[in-house]
Amino acid sequence: MRLAVLADIHGNADALRAVLEDARQQGAEGLIVNGDVVNRGPDSVEALEMVLNLPAAFPLGVRFTLGNHDDLLRLWQARSSNLPADWFADPFWGATAWSVDQLERAGLLHTPADWPMFLTLSAPGLPDVLIAHGTPTEYREGISERTLPERVAELSDAGRYGVLIGSHIHRQADAVFNLPGRQSVHVLNTGAVGAPADGDPRAGYLLLTATPQGWHTELRRVPYDRAGILRRFESSGLLSTGLSAEIFRDELVTARSLYTPFWLWTETRNLSRTAATWAAFLRQHPLEGVRPVSPKG
Repeated sequence: MRLAVLADIHGNADALRAVLEDARQQGAEGLIVNGDVVNRGPDSVEALEMVLNLPAAFPLGVRFTLGNHDDLLRLWQARSSNLPADWFADPFWGATAWSVDQLERAGLLHTPADWPMFLTLSAPGLPDVLIAHGTPTEYREGISERTLPERVAELSDAGRYGVLIGSHIHRQADAVFNLPGRQSVHVLNTGAVGAPADGDPRAGYLLLTATPQGWHTELRRVPYDRAGILRRFESSGLLSTGLSAEIFRDELVTARSLYTPFWLWTETRNLSRTAATWAAFLRQHPLEGVRPVSPKG
């Protein structure tokens, strides 16, 4: 049994196509989409339609888990009390509102409503595998080699799970935790298909294979031409929604996390997220290829 586990597509259809083709060439029989198919990029509708229409290409089928962005768009459309009320009038969220509108028009906004928070994989003679976008109770909690051993022990459910697979942090990770008095726990992070944040622009995913010797894992990177999606940021109208779309585009160019550091920087200083504060952030954190944006943001 060989499965491809991929996540954080974030509306990037070109990266998704490249990963799916690579997974087929590697003999993947099944696919697990580990959250965050949508938002950030211009192709949310196309990316979601693509993964929904894949079962015939993978004999073992396609399964999904819920990511925070898959859920965010539904919460946004409902003006959910789970989100701060002032977000809905803040121009910074223009890109999110745009993606909500695109998916709602296509009748796809509520497709993730039934996606579970986690999946369990089992194979005869092998330890169970736990797969979640973040963790089973919090889709924003990324796991990696930096996860505390105590948390790994908790997530392994007293040794039930020998392999933990997460996504969300947009970088790949591979670590083995030797917990006192228990079997070792293998922690992996798939990285991101559509928006890597480790300086490598290639799309990332995980191949997981059940063998008589144990679970074989391979973190893969797949090159693709980013010119198309960068053009679609403009031609789709997404880029005209303001600052957050500009930042998402720059993340694609640099393969670095920009949105979250900027968000945290403004939060600690009680600043609005505007073109002016973005320019101030870049003066303190200059990045090659990233420029301040016009005041429309």
